[in-house]
Amino acid sequence: MRWLLERGGPIDRLSQTVLLTVPAGAEQPRLTAALQALIDHHAMLRARLTQDGELDVADAAGCVRAADLLDRRDVSRIDDLRAAVAEESERVPGLLDPAAGVMVRAVWFDAGPDRAGRLLLVVHHLAVDGVSWRILVPDLETAWAALAQGRTPKLPPVGTSFRRWSALLGEEARRPERVAEAGLWRRVLAAPRTPLGGRPLDPARDTAAGLRSLRLTLPAGTTGPLLTTVPSTFGTGTQEVLLTGLALAVADRQGTEHVLVDVEGHGREELTPGLDLSRTVGWFTSLYPVHLDLTGLDLSDALAAGPAAETAARRVGQRLRELPDRGIGFGLLRHLNPDTAPGLSEHPAPAIGFNYLGRFAAPGHAAEWAFAPESGSLGSGTEPGLGTAHTLDLNAVVHDLDTGPRLVADWTWPDGVLTEPEVRALADSWFAALTALVVRADGAAPLTDLSQDELDELAAGLDG
Repeated sequence: MRWLLERGGPIDRLSQTVLLTVPAGAEQPRLTAALQALIDHHAMLRARLTQDGELDVADAAGCVRAADLLDRRDVSRIDDLRAAVAEESERVPGLLDPAAGVMVRAVWFDAGPDRAGRLLLVVHHLAVDGVSWRILVPDLETAWAALAQGRTPKLPPVGTSFRRWSALLGEEARRPERVAEAGLWRRVLAAPRTPLGGRPLDPARDTAAGLRSLRLTLPAGTTGPLLTTVPSTFGTGTQEVLLTGLALAVADRQGTEHVLVDVEGHGREELTPGLDLSRTVGWFTSLYPVHLDLTGLDLSDALAAGPAAETAARRVGQRLRELPDRGIGFGLLRHLNPDTAPGLSEHPAPAIGFNYLGRFAAPGHAAEWAFAPESGSLGSGTEPGLGTAHTLDLNAVVHDLDTGPRLVADWTWPDGVLTEPEVRALADSWFAALTALVVRADGAAPLTDLSQDELDELAAGLDG
């Protein structure tokens, strides 16, 4: 949150959005009551951003009225809802007002008594993160089910409050053992860098309004092993495997042995005994720099699924395991400790941002309270005037489909700093590097030993 506010610029529209399938015959009073139960139960949905950059949370249940936050749109005569969803998902974030305590807005798409409707739920990013939705959506369904049975909703209790977590972070940032990490983070930020892009990033000029994007999808046959075989073979996790592929691709494209990446983590670290953040809604995300050092590796061998691919994976995995508490200390020392912050702000942030969101059921099923089929029409929830944090951002997620898991990669960059052909070339190189890691983990022949027909078949699979 401090990272966001330090960037300056507007943030009112910055939000996350889900689109859910609601039961046929749903009525606005019951939906309002279910939403009210959600707001009353989760404190961050009642937060207000003060002029001092603090979050003030209203404790009284009912002080934020769901009836004022839920709109109805009649779509009973519309068969294809995508246009209506796209229109509302662009309009509704503009209704958020964190300074006034409006962190939530919703739209009910009323499809009539005989057809399942939709519920668009928009929450300001200061109050929610990706993990929070795994709490909010089931709680909303639970509240709805109770109301449908004539009962008052009773949601599972929240463990550690976000208020307590926030206070703990302030204490942790000054703990001597944590302060001792500052030298580690200064060394990471001082690692060699190769400039990325045709010109330096200018946050005043390069805003979200000028972002360009590219989405590519990896086939299930390659995605599956990235979640299972490759991590188990190399003794690491899926995130580390994806970062290994990114390091190999960037190093190959830029001719460097040093790749610096800003990595996002879920941030829900058990810093002290007795914490329970499993049901706490809020923005916990951590962000920390990682130096991926490929010194001495034969990149050609690694990209051809040779022994260097395994060496790279194990080295990256080891580097990330060496970071205390999965990197949360960087943000603490950079933003919450005035003694260590100056030394960590001397160097600019890495040019590349990376976020692996995990594995989710892909939208497309019409089951009640599932992510609706029209979810692909949702807007991005960005604030057009907010300065861009990185020259290039990669957000990756695995969608579970009936045909198997597929890795979906969203690349974004400011127009004029990079070009689409440059980004596409890097994206293709990343998929090729991931494929090489799969081949190496499977014990198959190096890519250099494959026939041209086999190489052509592999390339066709990547294009798919």
